[in-house]
This record gives sequence, C-alpha cells and structure tokens, in this order.
Amino acid sequence: HFWLLLGIYLAALLGNGLISTAVACDHRLHTPMYFFLLNLALLDLGCISTTLPKAMANALWHTRHISYAGCAAQVFLFAFLISAEYSLLTIMSYDRYVAICKPLHYGTLLGSRACATMAAAAWGTGVLTSVLHTANTFSLPLCQGNAVDQFFCEIPQILKLSCSQSYLREVGLIFFSVLVLFGCFVFIFFSYVQIFRALLRMPSEQGRHKAFSTCLPHLAVLSLFLSTVVFAHLKPFSISSPSLDLVVSFLYTVVPPTLNPIIYSMRNKDIRHALSEMFQYTLFQHQ
Repeated sequence: HFWLLLGIYLAALLGNGLISTAVACDHRLHTPMYFFLLNLALLDLGCISTTLPKAMANALWHTRHISYAGCAAQVFLFAFLISAEYSLLTIMSYDRYVAICKPLHYGTLLGSRACATMAAAAWGTGVLTSVLHTANTFSLPLCQGNAVDQFFCEIPQILKLSCSQSYLREVGLIFFSVLVLFGCFVFIFFSYVQIFRALLRMPSEQGRHKAFSTCLPHLAVLSLFLSTVVFAHLKPFSISSPSLDLVVSFLYTVVPPTLNPIIYSMRNKDIRHALSEMFQYTLFQHQ
C-alpha cells in the first residue's frame, strides 16, 4: 500500500501547492473568492499531511504502532483542520451569495479586512473545537486495550476503547458539535436557495451560465466533503465492519484534499491561465 499512498499524497501536495502558489503570485486572483480558495488549499494540505505520512511509514515498516503523544497530536490536528474546513466552506457559500445576490455591495461586504476576519474566524473555530474534543477524549480512561481499528487516530475509535460510562461527556460534546454543523448546513442551504432564485431571475442565459459556473466548484467540493463525512459517521451499524470503516475513513480523509484542486481548476479559466503563465515563466527562467 505504500506506493499507492505515496502517489495519492504527492498528487494532493502538487495540486494544492499549485493552487496556493497561483493564487498567491497572480495579482488578478487577489479577490475574496480566491483568497478563500487559498485557505482551503492550505487546510487540505494540512489535513492530508496529518494522516498519510504516518500511514505510509507504517505501511513501509509493516507496523501499526503510534505513540500516545503522536495519537493525541493526530486527533488535535485532524479535528482542527476538518472543523476549520467546514467553517471555511460555509463562508465560501456566503461569498457566492453576496457575489450573485448583492453584487453592488460585494466590495463593501467582502473587503480585505472582512475576508481576513472571516478566514481567521474559520481557523479559530477549528482550534477551539479541536482543543475541546482532544482534551475531553484524552482525559478518558481506556479499558478496552490500546489498538485502534483505523489507519489513523480518530475520536470515535478511541471512544470505543474507553470505559463504559466515562465517554458520555465526549458524546454530549459531539452532539453539540453536530448541532453547530447542522446550523452551518442550514445557512449554506438557504444561501443556495437565494442564489438559485437570483439566477432564475437573470434575463441573460449567458450571464446565468457564467454566474452558476462560479458556484459549481464550491457545490462539488461541499457535496464531496459532506457526503464522505456523513456516511463515515452516520452509516448503519448493520453494514459496519473494520474493513468498511477503514475504506470509508480513507474516503473522507484522503479523497477530498486530493480532488478539491482538480475540481477547482478543471472549469476555472483564471486558475488555468495563472498556472499556464507560471509554468511558462519557470521554463523561461531555466532556458
């Protein structure tokens, strides 16, 4: 499995690294939408770097060992990055709502200071969520051994190892987090209801198509993220098995960070143009 994991990891690093570099270097991409895309690429880089390098090392050395501190660090970083990414996707839906429904107020509502504040709020939400969950999870006594049936440390698997009643506090915290996530989902849903209503009122078919094409990558990334996470944690117990849990966790931790750059660059002329210019400049410098 080592070479497969290495190939996926390098593809994710390359894709997210190229998007980050293109957005940072091309002044035409210094807009709110691409600023949030840069943050998304950085979160994806962090997310896949939290899980895959250790999984690759274990596959190479044919072991499943991870230290207690390493497991705690993995739980903290993964919870932080996943929470921040979902918060950022919520903010990105607001960006699309303002761009399409309130275009005359776009510069006012999404100025550079507002964008920086919203991005900082997304990262801060991730830190707060992660601190609460990590501190709570690793304060629990473990009574069921120390073997996690997963390729990385995640909270549900650690809870399975805890003593019978001691995990209820963390379950309550997870339930509260789910309510917050549902609130974000409702916000995203109503944002897109307003977006689609505004699109249907547009007189020009060309304008309608152009506006919708800016929403399509965000919708695809959001759907990929939510579908894999929801299936991983809400699938029926009747179809649950260690091998299926492993595959599903692999899907929601590895697939979105790898595919997100492809989704965003595939239909985006600005990104493709910036990457093309960047490659041409690099080749010219080496001639």
